[in-house]
Amino acid sequence: MLELRSITAGYDRAAPVMRGVDLTIAAGASVGLLGPSGCGKSTLARVAALLHRPDAGQVVIDGEAARGWRHRAPREQRTAFGVVFQQPRLSADPRLTLTDLIAEPLRAVGRAPESAGEVPALAARVGLGKDLIGRRPHEVSDGQLQRACLARALILRPRWLICDEMTAMLDASTTAALVHVVEEYRAEHGAGLLAVGHDRVLLERWCDRTTHWDELTGGR
Repeated sequence: MLELRSITAGYDRAAPVMRGVDLTIAAGASVGLLGPSGCGKSTLARVAALLHRPDAGQVVIDGEAARGWRHRAPREQRTAFGVVFQQPRLSADPRLTLTDLIAEPLRAVGRAPESAGEVPALAARVGLGKDLIGRRPHEVSDGQLQRACLARALILRPRWLICDEMTAMLDASTTAALVHVVEEYRAEHGAGLLAVGHDRVLLERWCDRTTHWDELTGGR
């Protein structure tokens, strides 16, 4: 279970973007978080993934309270999450080939030798052929780059996936393909999902339940 308890967070302690927010996702479940741009839902997603330290409150991962944030989080907690952001070009090092991009998490945890076998198989799974994975971000489309970012998020086999507006910049066919990959992965590994977005139809079709931001904040 992933529990966000009484989260207060933002980028200015004097003016947090949320106060006292609670959200719980059962193990293996999928929750959609719906809300307009700028409401704070992406900040909450970053808190959930241990990428942003809240001003107050607690994140509990499978019964254990978070013990750090970003690189200070213990490896077993940090690697429990796979995260895909809205804008792949802001989350991809332009100097890396897609192969190296996908392999980044393996290198970060000292498992680089595994990339030779893991990366091609996972790239194929997300729809990237051998002709694409040797290219750099500026040589591929947004959709192709987002496929690589999803592969990167899955390569350590996380227990929790955080998809923050993952499909907002994509066409309908690429959106359907990436959602299918996520759901296939979840079915195989029992992973939980927090999908953040502003497309109610997509979230309601994708997730077990959808929560509107106003329900979490009481309209604050």
